[in-house]
Amino acid sequence: MANSNNQEPRSRWKVHLLAFAVTVLLMWGLGISIYVYFYPHFFYIAWETEIVKHGPGTANSPSSLPVNSVYTMPTLAIPSRNPLEKGLNHDTLYTEGWLDLSTGPEVLHVPDMAGRYYSVQFTDSWGTDFAYVGRRTTGTQAGDYLISGPGWQGNAPAGMKQIVSPDNTVLVYGRTLVESDADLPAAYGLANQIQLTELRQWHPD
Repeated sequence: MANSNNQEPRSRWKVHLLAFAVTVLLMWGLGISIYVYFYPHFFYIAWETEIVKHGPGTANSPSSLPVNSVYTMPTLAIPSRNPLEKGLNHDTLYTEGWLDLSTGPEVLHVPDMAGRYYSVQFTDSWGTDFAYVGRRTTGTQAGDYLISGPGWQGNAPAGMKQIVSPDNTVLVYGRTLVESDADLPAAYGLANQIQLTELRQWHPD
C-alpha cells in the first residue's frame, strides 16, 4: 500500500509536468507564428517613422519628409553613414516617400528616362509590393500614374493609368541607375523629377 501511495503523487506530478511542457510548446509556437505574421507590419511602421520624422538620413536630405511627398538622394548609398542604406545598391539613386491616401489619390509623375533603368515600387503596410512603375513594367517614357486608396470611387483622368492600393498607407521606393561617376548629375536630374501631386491639384502640362 505504501508503494501505491507514493506512485500516485508521482503520477500526478508527471501529468502536471506534461501539461506544463505542452502549454509552453503551444505558447512558443503561437508566439513564433504571431511574430512571423506581424513582423513585416512592425518593420514597416518603424521604417515609416524613420523616414517621415527623420528624413532619409543623408547629410543633404531634409530633417523630416512630409507625407505625400518624395525625396531623391543626390548621392550614392553609403551604408557606413546611414543604417537605412545598408544592403542597398551602390550604382543606384534612391527615391523615398510615404503616401496617406485616406485624404484622396496622389499622382506620381515620372520623366522620360530615355531608356535608362529605373523603377518605383509601391508597398503596402504588410510589406507586399503590389505595383511597380519602371522600365520593365511601363517603359521609360514620361507618364503620370494615379495612386488611389481602396475606397476611392472617382475616375482617373483620361490617359492616366490607375494603380489601386490595398491600403491607404503606402511606401514609395524608387531606384534610378547611375552608369558611372560622370553620369551621376544626369541620373540625379532625372530621378529628382519623380514627384507626387495631389489629384485635386494636378493639371496636365
